[in-house]
Amino acid sequence: MAASSIGYQIHINVNSPILLPLRTNFSSLSFTFSNAKYPLKWNHIGCPNICALPAVSIMASGSSREMLPPALDSSSEPPAIFDGTPKLYISYSCPYAQRTWIARNCKALQEEIKLVPIDLKNRPDWYKEKVYPANKVPSLEHNNEVKGESMDLIRYIDSNFGGPSLFPDDPSKREFAEELFSYFDSFYKAVISSLKEDKIHDAIAAFDSIETALSKFVDGSFFLGSFSLVDIAYTPFIERFQPFLLEVKNYDITTGRTKLAAWIKEMNQIEGYTVTKRDPKEHLENYKRRFLSQL
Repeated sequence: MAASSIGYQIHINVNSPILLPLRTNFSSLSFTFSNAKYPLKWNHIGCPNICALPAVSIMASGSSREMLPPALDSSSEPPAIFDGTPKLYISYSCPYAQRTWIARNCKALQEEIKLVPIDLKNRPDWYKEKVYPANKVPSLEHNNEVKGESMDLIRYIDSNFGGPSLFPDDPSKREFAEELFSYFDSFYKAVISSLKEDKIHDAIAAFDSIETALSKFVDGSFFLGSFSLVDIAYTPFIERFQPFLLEVKNYDITTGRTKLAAWIKEMNQIEGYTVTKRDPKEHLENYKRRFLSQL
């Protein structure tokens, strides 16, 4: 069951004051801000106005943690399929599925899109036969169709459901976002090649590129200044790469990269993301099994 009330996280990185008319009766407000020069004042109940610094991004999130259902395996009965309720089929451990889970959370769609976790090590036959023939996660059941591919799905969720937009209107930011979406595969392959080998020069170059990308816009700590689908696309993978590179390769990806360090810190303030995170030790053990046997 998802939380019944909605809070908003307002991330601020600004230089001048502004009056923000927010008239919705929010159950809670949490603020993250940097470079603050002005006092922050608000009326918590009712929130008729907020005298604050200019908001870079506004994300909706549940005011309490969602009760996560157990993963369905080969012995599990299927949910009611094509009953009109949108369903997001994921695995709790899959970074691609995590992208879509984060997008759902940050748009406060916990009540609208049902989460259906699948046990990938013992997946039920009905998932392939009745839901998604590709037999992969994530997939989204919506409007009597099932769609897949995580990068497509985060865009689809942002465009076809309510909640705050996770993609900017600024043409220059949209253009840069497309560049970063296209760069992801190169980034991923470069880091993975370093995980498989004794040398890590490919990973160093890849994270240097991330540092450069995070330096492009100065109106916030995220890739496009404000939090967006680009951050959602990258964070599940960096979440996994960081502990493995540190523990196994003795390489700290944040050393000498102040923008990346700030980005990781900001991401860890976003509840819609943090509720999807796994224990770093779990990532570490999974990657050790996956990659150390190849060295």
